[in-house]
Amino acid sequence: MASAAAAATAAEWEAAERKVLVARKPCFGLPTACPTSLPVLLYLRLAQVPFDIHVDTSFPDADHIPYVEFGDCVAFNNEKGGVIEYLREEKILDLNSKHPSVSPTDVLSTNAMVSTWLTDALQYELWVVTDGSIAHDIYFSDLPWPIGNILHWKKTRDVKQLLGITKLNAAEKEEEIYQKASAAYDALSLKLGDQIFLFDNSPTDVDALFLGHALFVLNALPDTSVLKGTLQKHENLVNFVEHHKVQLLEDLSSSSGLGSSPSPSSSSTPRKRASAGQSYKPKPRAKKERTEEEKKFRRRSKYFLAAQLVGVLVFLSVLGGVDSSELDDDDGMDYED
Repeated sequence: MASAAAAATAAEWEAAERKVLVARKPCFGLPTACPTSLPVLLYLRLAQVPFDIHVDTSFPDADHIPYVEFGDCVAFNNEKGGVIEYLREEKILDLNSKHPSVSPTDVLSTNAMVSTWLTDALQYELWVVTDGSIAHDIYFSDLPWPIGNILHWKKTRDVKQLLGITKLNAAEKEEEIYQKASAAYDALSLKLGDQIFLFDNSPTDVDALFLGHALFVLNALPDTSVLKGTLQKHENLVNFVEHHKVQLLEDLSSSSGLGSSPSPSSSSTPRKRASAGQSYKPKPRAKKERTEEEKKFRRRSKYFLAAQLVGVLVFLSVLGGVDSSELDDDDGMDYED
């Protein structure tokens, strides 16, 4: 049964002349400024897959973005380890398979380092260190300001909890985060040397992950960023990023149509592409019986804006007298031991 489903999914991929990447909007000179969406875009580009980009501004905090639609199937960011891992597991698209001489353990360990140490450092700078303007431009600028401010405040709290940051250990955690990021850059610089890619002469998923990270750091973070300054100490990594930026992104607008519209939501694979709200219109397809998972997802989409409105009303009624500086200092309320 599983093999038949995998075969059907692979057939959908092959039959789809162009795929659709649903991502967050462009900003800072990048085709998508979302640190999660950018590696997926680069993975498709490195694999030379033709695709269109559609921008989803309806659900700025949704963890299923980015996702890739092909035929009647959808690969979500919050399923099966993310879009890239999904494509690999389903044997649809696997850049790593082109490296039979490279140790899979070496690739996996490097992947893990980028996905943890560097991702944590970027999340820390984006949501905790900076003044919030960068995250606002990427995620919340299309929302009414009260909703955007509340969602930003909530995300900052979530990131602090994820990283284990409290009011008492903030300085120690910051030092640990930056030490790990520096060690990761050192290891990647040594691994890369003067090569074009991190492993041999062709790309892997690690190249896409690191390129997405580094492009965001170099283009979106301010010059005062500790993470940016640490990366810039490694000339070969910076040259690596600039080389592939030209190769992969400079002609993106001409090679893959960049559209901006709220996008549909879907569920498990193989899946019917379902529309939610205003969306770009795919070609008509035969209707299929919705699964319980699809119905649940559609209900979540339907009530998302209503929940945001309720959040604003609660915020205004309960916290109306609290200024923005007090909101920023939330550790005492949320992280007391």
